[in-house]
Amino acid sequence: MKASPRYPRRVGPSLMKERMRARTLLALCLPAGLLALAGAVDPTAGRRAAMVREIEAGVVATSREIGRKTLDRRVMEAMGRVPRHEFVPEDEKPSAYENRPLPIGYGQTISQPYIVALMTDLLEVKPGAVALEIGTGSGYQAAILSQLAAAVYTIEIIPELGRSAAERLRRLGYANVTVRVGDGYHGWLDRGPFDAIVVTAAADHVPPPLVKQLKPGGKMVIPIGGPFFTQYLTLVEKDARGKIRTRQLLPVRFVPLTGRH
Repeated sequence: MKASPRYPRRVGPSLMKERMRARTLLALCLPAGLLALAGAVDPTAGRRAAMVREIEAGVVATSREIGRKTLDRRVMEAMGRVPRHEFVPEDEKPSAYENRPLPIGYGQTISQPYIVALMTDLLEVKPGAVALEIGTGSGYQAAILSQLAAAVYTIEIIPELGRSAAERLRRLGYANVTVRVGDGYHGWLDRGPFDAIVVTAAADHVPPPLVKQLKPGGKMVIPIGGPFFTQYLTLVEKDARGKIRTRQLLPVRFVPLTGRH
């Protein structure tokens, strides 16, 4: 017996409206459902998102000093992705996503998220870049840089902090970060030159070894100022001919850069 062709059944106006309403409700509910699922998988995602919004507000508030009203999208995505609570002591975890520095032991701190984002943005790290950080601390700034650069080298002068940061970064999967315990003032000669250098402790001058290890076209961000004087976040740029230009941006407060220099 030859099968008869099947024709679509006619749908009345009322049934058509119900189907359209159901599809609209599904479209509206899906993002909320995905957001709830993301919250269940990562309960700190919402706190990180709120932190990113605070950073954005801080950038707008200081736009005149820093010369920009927004930060690079890649930087903001990295700030929203890296779990800051993993880089602070257990008793500081409830405050991990507040926009302020936090103690990490040995007289050191993890920098304010706004400052971390700004310093990272000023470096203008391109894909494939090699970056150097002076002052690993807990490893948070290195983790942020690792999202942007091909390789990150970071030096910590306090052995206990350096070892714990190396273990933490390894455990969290930041495989392109290499930690060394030592005096960061002299840089890391055999890993340079570097496209970007960030110093997370205040010096009273720009260290000449770091300037030497900065590639032509590269950028360095460093707080400059003594412990009893105003410190300024300073951008150091080396042009294609090797000429250095510096620019002070805004007052900051960092722990002092230590070591033999």
